[in-house]
Amino acid sequence: MTEDARGGLPLGPQAALVVVDVQNDFADPRGSLFVPGGEEVAASSAALMAKAASGGSPVICTQDWHPSATPHFQQQGGPWPRHCVRGSWGAELHPLLPHPDHLIRKGQGQLDGYSGFGSRDPGSGRVEATGLDRVLRGLGVRRLVLAGLALDVCVRETALDAVRLGYPTYLVRSATAAVELTPGAGQRTIEELLAAGVELL
Repeated sequence: MTEDARGGLPLGPQAALVVVDVQNDFADPRGSLFVPGGEEVAASSAALMAKAASGGSPVICTQDWHPSATPHFQQQGGPWPRHCVRGSWGAELHPLLPHPDHLIRKGQGQLDGYSGFGSRDPGSGRVEATGLDRVLRGLGVRRLVLAGLALDVCVRETALDAVRLGYPTYLVRSATAAVELTPGAGQRTIEELLAAGVELL
């Protein structure tokens, strides 16, 4: 693995860039669940994707892809406003992002879709793999660089799962932002990820 001198980004075919849920509903102010700073995250993520591609790293985007009704949404008793409904403008990747090498959809059916690696049934707790781990191992990836939205929700869950699965994991701090459902959630998440072994870039 080499290192990009312009920003310390680990590059090379054994280091994949995973951009989590940089979609219109999260990254555009018109979105139904806009994350403050989402526009800047979209721009930073797009720049990272270009760097990773030029350095030979596979580029993977995850995408929330919910049905119109799911226990994940407030209308059905869940915690979140309706967002990223499959086929809608809000579910599309932000237009600044170049086309990734691989696209992993999550949160399909009645599952929550927090982690890029697996979606959970909120009732039974059963986890259904998304295929991300299979794709990474098929590519020979050994390290992950993460960016995306939101830091304290889907980025957090993806990073923790990556560490559990044995991937040395890096988070690009300038390419993520927190939704802050509770005050201070972003900083608490950073501390939790550092304690779990995630490195900040």
